[in-house]
Parts: sequence; structure tokens; C-alpha cells
Amino acid sequence: MVSLNLLAVICFGYVAFLFAVAFAAERAAAAGRTAWLRSPWVYTLSLSIYCTAWTFYGAVGYAARSGLEFLTIYLGPTLVMVGWWWGLNKLVHIGRTQRITSIADLISSRYGKSSLLAAGVTVLAVVGTTPYIALQLQSVTLSVAAFAQPDPAQPVPADPSATAVWVAVGLAIFTVIFGTRNLDANERHHGVVMAIAVEAVVKLFALLAVGVFVVWGIAGGAGAIVERIQASPELSAWRIDGARWAGLTFLAAAAFLCLPRMFQVMVVELEDERHLRTASWAFPLYVFLISLFVVPIAVVGLEALPAGANPDLFVLTVPLAFGQEGLAFLAFLGGFSAATSMVIVAAIALSTMVSNHIVMPIWLRLTRRGASVSGDVRHVVMLARRLSIAGVVFLGYLYYRLSGGGAALAAIGLIAFAGIAQVLPAMIGGLFWRGATRNGAMAGIAGGFALWLYTLFLPSFGPDVVLPAALMAEGPFGIGWLRPYALFGIEGLDPLIHSVLWSLSINTVLFLAVSLASFPEPLERLQGAQFVSALGTPGGARSWQGGAVQTEDLMVMAQRILGPSEAQALFRREAARQGLGGYLPEASPEFLEVLERELSGSVGAATAHAMLAQMVGGMQVSVQDLLAVADETAQIMEYSARLEAQQEELTRTARQLREANEKLTRLSVQKDAFLSQISHELRTPMTSIRAFSEILREMGKDGPFDPDDQARYASIIHDEAIRLTRLLDDLLDLSVLENGQVSLNIREGTLSDLIDHAVATAAAGEDGPDLRIRRDRGAERLPLVTDLDRLSQVFINLIANARKYCLSEAPQLTIRAGGGGAWITVDFIDNGQGIPREQQDMIFEKFARIGDQEAGGAGLGLAICREIMARLGGTIAYLPGQGGAAFRVRLPARAALAAQ
Repeated sequence: MVSLNLLAVICFGYVAFLFAVAFAAERAAAAGRTAWLRSPWVYTLSLSIYCTAWTFYGAVGYAARSGLEFLTIYLGPTLVMVGWWWGLNKLVHIGRTQRITSIADLISSRYGKSSLLAAGVTVLAVVGTTPYIALQLQSVTLSVAAFAQPDPAQPVPADPSATAVWVAVGLAIFTVIFGTRNLDANERHHGVVMAIAVEAVVKLFALLAVGVFVVWGIAGGAGAIVERIQASPELSAWRIDGARWAGLTFLAAAAFLCLPRMFQVMVVELEDERHLRTASWAFPLYVFLISLFVVPIAVVGLEALPAGANPDLFVLTVPLAFGQEGLAFLAFLGGFSAATSMVIVAAIALSTMVSNHIVMPIWLRLTRRGASVSGDVRHVVMLARRLSIAGVVFLGYLYYRLSGGGAALAAIGLIAFAGIAQVLPAMIGGLFWRGATRNGAMAGIAGGFALWLYTLFLPSFGPDVVLPAALMAEGPFGIGWLRPYALFGIEGLDPLIHSVLWSLSINTVLFLAVSLASFPEPLERLQGAQFVSALGTPGGARSWQGGAVQTEDLMVMAQRILGPSEAQALFRREAARQGLGGYLPEASPEFLEVLERELSGSVGAATAHAMLAQMVGGMQVSVQDLLAVADETAQIMEYSARLEAQQEELTRTARQLREANEKLTRLSVQKDAFLSQISHELRTPMTSIRAFSEILREMGKDGPFDPDDQARYASIIHDEAIRLTRLLDDLLDLSVLENGQVSLNIREGTLSDLIDHAVATAAAGEDGPDLRIRRDRGAERLPLVTDLDRLSQVFINLIANARKYCLSEAPQLTIRAGGGGAWITVDFIDNGQGIPREQQDMIFEKFARIGDQEAGGAGLGLAICREIMARLGGTIAYLPGQGGAAFRVRLPARAALAAQ
């Protein structure tokens, strides 16, 4: 007997190895070293999550009981990957473009982003996956019990108490650590995916090793094993039932598309759509290899082990029976890998669905204004996902305990397949039929799910566990044609085929009938057009009308869900795309669509839509959008899309022309004011100079000068001449800068010294209020290689403007420097009233003046600053939202040689 302590040490060592692999992958992804993580081979190996403990152990048991029928479990996904590749390509394309997070999110998004439909699919997925998780726990428990048997040939009793509990707890902890590190469900779980890829190699290698030992170590070669297969007394039972084979193959194909764990790795974790091309042939090859030795192992196990031995454990018990403990350990690790990888990915997928489509809608409803009040939504979602993982694993353990763990592994797996396949009609109809409606999808899924529960899931617990034995034998209230295994009087069918036939038939009929009898809502039509024509028509119709919400409120909500840095980067990027400065874009329909799509990656499409609807005030659909989906033909769709694009282009051009016209109008007004101001600025000093010079001339004729009067009049003439000279210098300076005739004097200096000079110069000769200046001299110790005089001119102008226009009772100017690399930024922020938003795009124009017109000045200072910074290779910009007037000067630390 193999020591269970040694087995525990091997398991802990293997789990530690998986932890190390996952941590290494996570750290590599965080550091940007993702080339090997993005390999199509890693993606292909992750698809092997389909091959669970059912495949590793149960396929051999299935073959021993039912012959070649086990091949149907592999034929289904192979036919999908090879024969329906174009459909898979469309599915993954929709998943990536719509930022789909789960199978429930896909169905919800297609049918008008319905929260109720998403919740229904989530409940179905959780219930349908529960037997499959129980299967994995049962397989691990049985494999541990096999090592505890003194005689491997004896039947293995299952002890569901200790082993299953520890396995469930360990899997929950691993999944919480590596499955909930990021809130965005679209972000790749690199650690989990890499661990799954490693486990895929381990389980394939282990099964091939056992197969090679059976064929060449026991049977004596390929020819000998073929003879044993032909001579096996069980061969007569290996008959192919065409109807059952077709039904099981279809069921396996449907499960391959609809299982939450398969959708997670096939769509959500996909890095590049081109990887699907590699997987379309590599995954069927993997399936072929893993099923290659199933029949030889089954035949040798039936011959070598006594009657009553569990065929589900032949992969373990055959090596043990022949004294190959090392090979048995390897087989155990293969089965352990197959079981754990399935539970991990299924728990991640289901926890995302539960948090996004059950917890978050309930939270939004309870908080009422949950989308717009302060708080941390990220904490709520992360906690919900972690608790959901524990809950999903616990449900699997509970099913295992209630069912007794006595059923064959293949039978449990097929029950789960039949349950999750109820999503298939709504999924396929949503991808290819624009007439499919939310009501039809809900009716079909609800009807099929109810029949599956009644005819297969609840009876699987056994008589008198959930359903009374009398009801199963005689039907409810003695109505025989309502018996779970003989619905509508049809008897003699296999229970699985019976349940699949009725549940999927009723599901499809209800889906089609209700869809034809109902009319989709506008958002359903819009989403249907995008899904059906996903690979043909770029873009899609919009469902939001902008202008009904403040962008600041949207920023608060986005920061709570995406995080501050991610939200600010998104808003800044969209503001730049709209041609706006700062970090607050306009709440346009395009921006709302982008924001909704980003939020859906974290909380799902339905919840993201509901949160935006709370703030925007509901969804609106334009007439153009309705026309774009009014006709079902591809020609009309293409024509409508072209018209919509032209309309958008005309609207955008008209908006640009309107903005340009408004700006030109304001420039014209500013130009008239400028000319009036210039004439005033020129006339005033000239008048003073002329008047006092005439006084001096007359005083000379009348007699000797009064020294005091002479000095006073001369001082006035001098000051007015300086004022006039300054104005003429500004005009000449601006003209030279605009014509590019300026010569730069590039010198070395420090930013601190330059700011000292600018502060002292701006304060000299000023009679305005005292301006308190706050600085961080340590941050200003930055070297400069530029035209120091020109840059000082910019700083002086900004400080003087703050002194002149800051109307605070205690004027204050904060000068904040930053940089130290290739670029240096200097911010000038006062505590005044700032500049009105409608004037912010005009302040750097040469005809513009900021502040009160009575404050004086010709309005040339900021225009000169803009031209100087352009010549120095930098920029000057106004920063909105800082409380007062705020300007940012940005320049290279070292001027380009061309500037010299």
C-alpha cells in the first residue's frame, strides 16, 4: 500500500509548483514580458480545460461500460473546431469588441442588456455546473482512496468526508488568490491560464505514459492489444446506437460552446483572434492524443482486475496492480490536474457572473443612487467574486455529499452538459437571427431549464432525496404521463436522451414562438444588428444621447469602478480625441458608448448599462438608429450604415464650422476692442507727452523754471515715453515671433534662478496688492539649456497677470515645478476666480484680453508667451478645474540644436 502521507506531500508539492508557475506568469505580465504568455500554444492548451477528470478517469470507465460511445464526448468539440470555425470566429470577435465577460454577459448584451435575463442564465450556469464540480471532487476522492486500498484489485470505497473537504478548500483558496487579482474581467488571468497550460501537459503526458505501459509493457505491443480488444467478451456490448451517438455528439458540441469555463478560456482569455486558427487544428490533435489509449486501458483493466473493480479508476489501479507505483503517482497527478484546472476556471467564470449579474443589480437597487454617490464599488465587486468562488465550490461539494458520490463519472458529466446546453438556442439565435427577442430567449431558457431540472437533475439525487420515489414511479398526483423518465407517455428512452430531447425541443419551440409573437425593443434591435452583422458592418448604432449629465459625475463613477488612474487616463484620452484640453471630455453619445464598454469589462454589460442609465436618465434611440436596423436585408443595412456615416460626417463638419464661426466672431469683436484699446494706449501717453512738453516750453518763455515743477513734468514725460515704448516693443516682438525671425540665445542656467529673476522683475514698479508666492525651491533645482531671457519673459508675464487679475482678498500664486528628465513643467496657479470656460479658447489670441477690460493692458502678453514657447520647442496651456487661473509651461530641458 502506498503511503498516504507520501501522496499528501506530492500533492502539496505539485500545488506549490502551480503556485510558483502562476506567480511567475503574473509577475511577467506585470513587467510587460508577455510575448510567451500570448503564444497560440498557451491558448490551445488552455482549451484543454474541456478535458476534465471525466476525460482522464471517466472516459476509460465509459469505454468499459459502453464501448466506443465515449468518442462522442470528443467528436462534438472536434466538429465545432473544424466544421464551425467561422461561427467560433464570430463569437470571439463579438466577445472582444463588446468586452463580454461571460456567457451570461453575452446573452444579456445581445438581448437589450437585460439584467433579468443575465441573472437567469447565471442561475442556470451555477446549477448546471454544480454536478460537474462534484464530479471533480469525486474523482480526486476516489483516486486517493485507491492508494489507501491494501489490494488494488478490490473495489474502492469513496469516503466523501475529509478528502473532498480539503480539496474543495484548497481549490477555493487558489482561485481567490489568482482569479480575483484584477477587477476587469476582460483583463487576462495570466497566472491561471499558464497554470492550466502546464496542467494540460501534465495530464496528457500522464495518460500517454499509462497507455504506453499498458500496450507495450503489459499487452506486448500494438498488434497484441488489437487482438485483446477483438477477443474481449465485452466487445459484443460495444454496439453503435446511431440515435444515441448523434444525441451525445450534439450534446458535447453544445456544451463545448456553452460551458462557462469554456467560454472563459475560449473568448474572455483570448489574447489574439488569430490564435483561434492554430487552435482549430491543434485542439482536435490534443483531443485525439488524450483519447488514443482509452480503449487499450479499458480492455486490460477488464482482463487484469476482478469483476466489481471500478472502471473509472483503471488509469490508477492497473499500474498499481502491476507494481508500478511511480507510474500510478504520475497518473494521480494527471487526474488531479484535470480536476483542479476545471474547478478553478469554472469558479472564476461563475463568480464573475454572480457578482456582475446578481450581486451588483441587487446592490444598485438597494442603494438607489448607487451609481452617483461616493463609495468604492470595486470593493463590493471584489468581495462578491471572492464569496461567489467559495459558494460555487461549496455547492459542488454539497451535491457530491447529497448524491452519495456513487454514480459513474460519465453520468454526472452528461447531466451537467444537458443543463448548460439550455443556453444554446438563445445563443445561436442571437448570433444569426435578428428577429430573436429577449422575451423569446427568457421563455426558451426558463422552459428548458425547468424540464431539465424535473427530468434529469433532481432525479439524479436518487429516490426520496429530492423527489419522492412515488412521484418518480407514478408521476405527480398519479398522472403517469408526467413521470420524470417518461414525460408525455414516451417510455423506453435513455433518461439522458429523454431529458435532452424534451428540454431542448421545448426550449427551441418557446424561443421561436415567443420571438415571432413579440417585437424587440429599440435597444434589442440595435444590439441584434451589431451581433448579426459583427463581421460585416463596422461600428454600430448608439443608444445614448449626450448632454444630460455632468462629466464630473461620470468621472466620479468611473474612478470608483475602474480606479483613479485608469479612469483619468480614459477621460484624458477621450478629451484629446474630441480636441479638448484638460481631462474632462464632453458627454457626447460616442463618449458614453466608450465609457459603457469600459465599465462592462468590470461589472458586465447589463450592470454598466444600468449604472449609466441611472445617471444619464435612461436610454434614448435616434430615428437614424432605428432606420439603420429597420430592414432585415444586408443591402439595406449597408446602405443605412453608409447614410449614417455620411450624416455623422456632415454633423461633425457642421459642428466644426459652427465652432469656427463662433470663434471668428469673437475674434472680430476682440479685434475691434484691440484696435480701440491700441488707439487709446497710443493716444494717452502721446497726449501726456505733448501736453507737458508744451507746458515746459511755455514756462521757458515766461521766465526761469521752478525746479520742482520741471522735475515733476519731466518725470511724467519720461514715464509715458516708457509706457509707449513698452507697447511698441510688444507689438514689434509679437510680429517678429509670428514671422519666425527671432534669434534664440541658448544658454545654460537653473530653473530656480530664472524664477527668482522673474518674481523680482514682476514685482518691481507695481502698485497692485501684495501677491504671496508659494514655491518649492528643492523641486526647482533643475538644469536648463534654452533661451533664458525669452523664458524669463514668459514667467514675468504670467506672474504679472496673477498680480493684476487675481481678485482674491489674500492673493496667492503657487509656482510648482516638476520634471528632471527630457521635459520640465512649471505650473502657475493663483487663488482667484479663474477664467470663464467660454473664454479659455481665446486667451492666447493676440486680440484677446483676460479679465476686466478696465484692468488695463493691450492683451498681447499671452499671445507673445505662446509664440515664445513654440520657438523654444515647448507649450503653454490653460489648466481648467484648478480653483483659480492656472497655466502650465512645458519645455524641453535641453533645447534642440536646430534652435541655435
